[in-house]
Amino acid sequence: MGTSEPHKHDHEHHHSHAVAADADKKYLIIALLLLLSFMAVEVVIGIMAKSLALLSDAGHMLTDVGAIGLALVAMRLAKRPATGSYTFGLKRVEILSAQANGVTLLLLSAWFIIEAIRRLIDPPVVEGQLVTVIAVVGIGVNLLAVWAMSKANRQSLNVEGSFQHVLTDLYAFIATAIAGGIIWWTGWNRVDSIATLVVAGLMLKAGIGLVRESGRIFLEAAPRGLDPLEIAEAIRAVPAVTRLDDLHVWEVTSGMPALSAHIYVDHDIDCHDVRRTIEAMLHDRFDITHTTLQTDHAAVGQIESANCAFESRTDEKHYPT
Repeated sequence: MGTSEPHKHDHEHHHSHAVAADADKKYLIIALLLLLSFMAVEVVIGIMAKSLALLSDAGHMLTDVGAIGLALVAMRLAKRPATGSYTFGLKRVEILSAQANGVTLLLLSAWFIIEAIRRLIDPPVVEGQLVTVIAVVGIGVNLLAVWAMSKANRQSLNVEGSFQHVLTDLYAFIATAIAGGIIWWTGWNRVDSIATLVVAGLMLKAGIGLVRESGRIFLEAAPRGLDPLEIAEAIRAVPAVTRLDDLHVWEVTSGMPALSAHIYVDHDIDCHDVRRTIEAMLHDRFDITHTTLQTDHAAVGQIESANCAFESRTDEKHYPT
């Protein structure tokens, strides 16, 4: 027996997904090695120069390394097949990784804000020339890391979380280079703390965004760009559909929207044909491939079960009904 179209589409979809995931892994490893090799140098120079801005960059770079490492582990775990009680596998580990990155950014931004305010009141002497040189080198390293990570699939919240870490670090180095140059030429040491506050503000913004987006997925909100009301109207517009109940639209993980619904159709219509029509419409119009649709025949004043309940999954695994 030949391969059915749904299974063929499923195989092609997951083969391309696996290839993309391998490419993402390669780009993340490149960025990880770049940042790790520069971080140790920056910590030593930051202590020598007594620069909080430089140390805040190093601290943020440490979280970059941790974020990318966590993202790589999450990608590996997410590839495991659905088994046992984990019927979706470990796909949401990627979202846990993104949320951990966001929380880390928030905590670090709070610490740097407090420390920067303290140093604004009592500023230490900062070696502006040393700070400027290291910050300029850091800009180059982070530009390479940002370039590498921009090649990865940023629709994944896991990858996006790591990318935001590195991008914020790039902005931090730019602010630190400017601060170092001002200190070098004017001797005004408080600008180091001002640069730290700018960096902390960028970290705060990125952290809030990651926590908010990962929180939406954990709370099973509809994916951004998918309006449940619009989807409901599209289903009701399918010929023979008389009623729609229990519509749920959520996101299992980044880029994997899912939908379930209970649909009633005219009594004299083949409910399986209607189901297939709705599945095709959801795929073509909304790019939803993971659907669980229960269809029943409707009669005047009552609902007649017609054994039409059917679960359609076009991701990794098919389950008997």
